[in-house]
Amino acid sequence: MAVDLLLGLQWGDEGKGKIVDVLTAKYDIIARFQGGPNAGHTLVFNGRKHVLHTIPSGIFHSEAMNVVGNGVVIDPVIFKKELDKLSEEGIDYRKNLLVSRKAHLILPTHRLLDAASEASKGKAKIGSTLKGIGPTYMDKTGRNGIRVGDIESPNWKKKYRLLADKHCTLVNFHQADIEYDLNALEAEFFDAIKTLQTLQFIDSEEYLFQAMKNGQPILAEGAQGSLLDIDFGTYPFVTSSTTTAAGACTGLGIAPRSIGEVFGIFKAYATRVGSGPFPTELFNDYGATMSRVGQEFGATTGRPRRCGWLDLVTLKYSCQINGVTQLMMMKADVLSGFDTIEICTAYEHNGEEISHFPFDIAPEFVKPIYKKFKGWKEDLTGMTTMTDLPQELLAYIDFIEKELDIPITIVSVGPDRKQTIFR
Repeated sequence: MAVDLLLGLQWGDEGKGKIVDVLTAKYDIIARFQGGPNAGHTLVFNGRKHVLHTIPSGIFHSEAMNVVGNGVVIDPVIFKKELDKLSEEGIDYRKNLLVSRKAHLILPTHRLLDAASEASKGKAKIGSTLKGIGPTYMDKTGRNGIRVGDIESPNWKKKYRLLADKHCTLVNFHQADIEYDLNALEAEFFDAIKTLQTLQFIDSEEYLFQAMKNGQPILAEGAQGSLLDIDFGTYPFVTSSTTTAAGACTGLGIAPRSIGEVFGIFKAYATRVGSGPFPTELFNDYGATMSRVGQEFGATTGRPRRCGWLDLVTLKYSCQINGVTQLMMMKADVLSGFDTIEICTAYEHNGEEISHFPFDIAPEFVKPIYKKFKGWKEDLTGMTTMTDLPQELLAYIDFIEKELDIPITIVSVGPDRKQTIFR
């Protein structure tokens, strides 16, 4: 049985959590493969909003197993808060939540290092979520990290102390003006570790291999977006993990030939949180309207998202590097009411027109070239079939589909799981 893969094609915030929730009924296992509490997956159903950061988005379906893979980094404090909220909702997560022993832990000092490093950069800051993600992945690749499996050892706190003391030295080196109480942070951390130790730890690569062998359908869930990939994103304004399809292999221990469908999710427009180039960003009323109607605020940080027109150059690039087989368009309802809608189809780059993603898309290097479309006025949020949708939106969808040569199989017209149209 192949593993299907779901990931974002833009700068994150595409709506992955909602679609995982919608698709979970078709799968026995939902497995997160990278990122950590810098992710914010929002789900809406039964009139209530739920935000997950580390836990897979299938957790609200009691019949599905949810695996936190080895490629994920876990902050025990934030993880505990997520678990507490699930308990308040009556979710018995201990039945269907499994954690890889090879997943790395975010220590309190990782967050301090993140804050000190970002503060020391001044105007050159990259827009970190300050969740300790980067320093944790640095320790992982530097072979200093502490993994979930380590906390099963009785003397793991000695290893913790050595690493935390090293981090404190580095924090002082940055000479950044940050205030903290390490004793209080560590007390909260060790309390959260006790909760983490009550969960089921697994050798996740073996668990998933046996599940595939037994024919169980698996959906791999990505976090952030392809344009934030450490290798292929808008470096250095990227995250610290592999957010593309390749990350599912390294983050879960599955072979490339085991990948089946690759579901690529994108918004009908584009957004970005934090610093970094954004060729189609709007600074006018259209951008302000997208932000207001789309409620564009980061689910993790609360920061306002920058908004702009859809960029087919970046979208095509993301489809290519991921091998996307199906597309899913989110937030089409947000564009209702615009007289004219534009799509970036190419860039002007060094005096010539290009349609591929270049080395640098900073404004001094590229200028977007747009194609205009007639907008629509109808409220889409109550529509349930493709035949309900206005002709202008259908033309918009048709153009994108033909340009990318990949079918758009889902159109989302609202945040609730019911506001999902299958094509």
